[in-house]
This record gives sequence, structure tokens and C-alpha cells, in this order.
Amino acid sequence: MTSRPSFTAQWRDAALRNNSALCVGLDPEPSRFPAPWTFDALRLFDFCAAIVDATADLVCAYKPQIAYFAALGAEDQLARLIAHIRKAAPGVPVILDAKRGDIGATAEQYAREAFVRFDADALTLSPYMGFDSLEPYLHYPERGLFVLCRTSNPGGADLQTLPLAAGDGQPSPHLGAELLFERVARLAANDWNRHGQNGLVAGATNPGDIERIRAIAADVPLLIPGIGAQGGDLAATVRAARGNFLINASRSVLYAGSGREFADAARREARRLRDTINQLAHPVATPSTA
Repeated sequence: MTSRPSFTAQWRDAALRNNSALCVGLDPEPSRFPAPWTFDALRLFDFCAAIVDATADLVCAYKPQIAYFAALGAEDQLARLIAHIRKAAPGVPVILDAKRGDIGATAEQYAREAFVRFDADALTLSPYMGFDSLEPYLHYPERGLFVLCRTSNPGGADLQTLPLAAGDGQPSPHLGAELLFERVARLAANDWNRHGQNGLVAGATNPGDIERIRAIAADVPLLIPGIGAQGGDLAATVRAARGNFLINASRSVLYAGSGREFADAARREARRLRDTINQLAHPVATPSTA
């Protein structure tokens, strides 16, 4: 495990340096690679490295999804990719998207996998098993922890929006009982946030719920998936997420082009997204004609 600035420091510096709240997700699917790499599982690194090289000055973070590598037995390519990001995009942090959630010694091993084996700067976590399933990750206080809160998938509502029984928690800042995702936000941002390293995952497909999260967790960073292929409302999301946020785009950037110029197409899409987010976050006031 190398020594370097904390995830928070790297992310803020990269966001300022690149004028960006865009996080690019690295979810390589060989079936979508351009020829002659199509269906070639040995090209995961080459494909993702080309995306990194094309977008290094446009992003505030990269988010490789471990499943796309592990399913193909390509963890060595993931390790190479993270090392490449360090060289090609120095100072841009790496969020390992693994959504881990287990207790005790098993969680300790998942933490070692993320922060020692892969040397990631941050990790996504599931809170379903409670605080003791997150506690081992707090032993790495310089690393970021993004706790699943209100996810972008349709099935997230099956559990995350359930109201808690009366007396089991604080009232929602909105009218009505506290919802499960609101309890997660409150715990992750306060009681569990012992080193100030925690953030929350909140999907762009539910901007109204992002507003509810912000009413509880005003300052924690939000990692926001769901833009692009999942159809999230970017404008509504930026309005709701005010403050510290990273908006993730994966497939819409990775597969913006399908030919040999795929990296150039990815750069154009990443630049468009970055600039659009900035315009929405900092709109230019229209001069008054009164």
C-alpha cells in the first residue's frame, strides 16, 4: 500500500484542477470493444487505458467496476489499470466499485483486497449488515467509503424507500416517517463517519430523493450514478445534489464511439458531460432588462 494524500484531498484537487465533477466508470465489456479487439478478454486493460489517456484532464475520479474484471479472471489487468491511472492521470483518485458488505474477518479481507492489493483510493460499500460490517474499512482513514443509500436501479425502491416503524428513528426532514435510505444517510454521515471519510451513493434516477438525502447529510460527498444509459435527469440531479458531488458516467462515455476512434469519441462525450454539469451547477445569470 503506497502513501499518498487522502481520497478527499485528491478528489478535491482533481476537481479543481480539471474543473470537473465527472467520474468516469470503467466497466469494460469485450463484446462492445472495437475491432479487432471485439470479444478479446485480454484487451480489458488496453481498452480502459485508452479511455483514461483520452479523458485524464476532464475528470475528478475513475471508478473501475471489479466484477467486469473478476468475471473474466482478469484481476491482473485491473491492477495494471489502476497503476496506469496513477501515471497517466496523476492525482486523480480511483474508486473501486465492489459494493462489499460482510462482517468481521471477512470484511477485513475485503478491505485488504481494495486498499492493499488494488491500492484503491475509495470503495463502494453496502450498509445492509450494519455498522460492524463497515467498521474494518475505517481502519484505513485516508481512504474514501461510499455507502449505498438510494441506488439508481428500479428495484432499489423495494427496500430503500420503506418507511420505518414509528419510534424507530427520527422523523424525516420531509413530512412523514423516516424512510430506510434516510436512516442510512443519517448513520453514514454522522455516527459511522468517525474519520470524515464517508460519502453516499445516490442515483440520478431519483433526484427527489437526493434532495431528501441532502436535507440530512448536507456536506458529505455524493457519488451519483444513473446518468446516460440509465436515463437519469442531469439537470434535476445537479440542482438536488448541490455542493460536494461526483456524477458518474460509464457506458455513455466508454461506448460513445464503436470504431477505431473510440477514445476520441469518449473524450468528446466526457468533455460534453463535464461542461454541461458545470453549466448546470454554475449558471450564468441573465442580465436584467428592467
